[in-house]
Amino acid sequence: MEIETTALDGVMILTPRRFGDARGFFCESWNRTRMAEAGLDYDFVQDNHSLSMAPGTLRGLHFQRPPHAQAKLVRCGRGRLWDVAVDIRVGSPTYGQWVGVELSFENGRQLMIPAGFLHGFVTLEPQTEIVYKCTDTYAPDCDGAVAWNDPDLAIDWPLAGAPVLSDKDAAAPRLKDIDNPFS
Repeated sequence: MEIETTALDGVMILTPRRFGDARGFFCESWNRTRMAEAGLDYDFVQDNHSLSMAPGTLRGLHFQRPPHAQAKLVRCGRGRLWDVAVDIRVGSPTYGQWVGVELSFENGRQLMIPAGFLHGFVTLEPQTEIVYKCTDTYAPDCDGAVAWNDPDLAIDWPLAGAPVLSDKDAAAPRLKDIDNPFS
């Protein structure tokens, strides 16, 4: 597995090696022992799978507060998406900074996002699937969101027009207006 660091401490791009032949390919997307040897010691307890029908579907920016804060390992099962992580750890030297990575079925890349980061993505092709592992289960009482277009974050989303949003995401507050639980 190839492991790349990003400008945000703890956010990494993991690219599993694919073994292919005439039938297709096989890859190991996560191996606890090998990842722990590389310093990535996560205990994943929930897998999520989401399908977005239209390009320009934007989901995020989401987080879960402690005690159910989540680290996530994100990959694209079909199609293509732009995945974003934003550091919201108060006191971090990269607080409020973001990194974006294109994930696709073809490139096989995965984004490892620790707790203390916002997560969001926009689909770039029809019928795009995102698949991700979480280190804690979903807890509605700990659920939080920040506006995808917060001007203080200035995320450069690859959008051709207005995004397709849920009501929750359309009404999300700016980062400066949330009760931030991460320090």
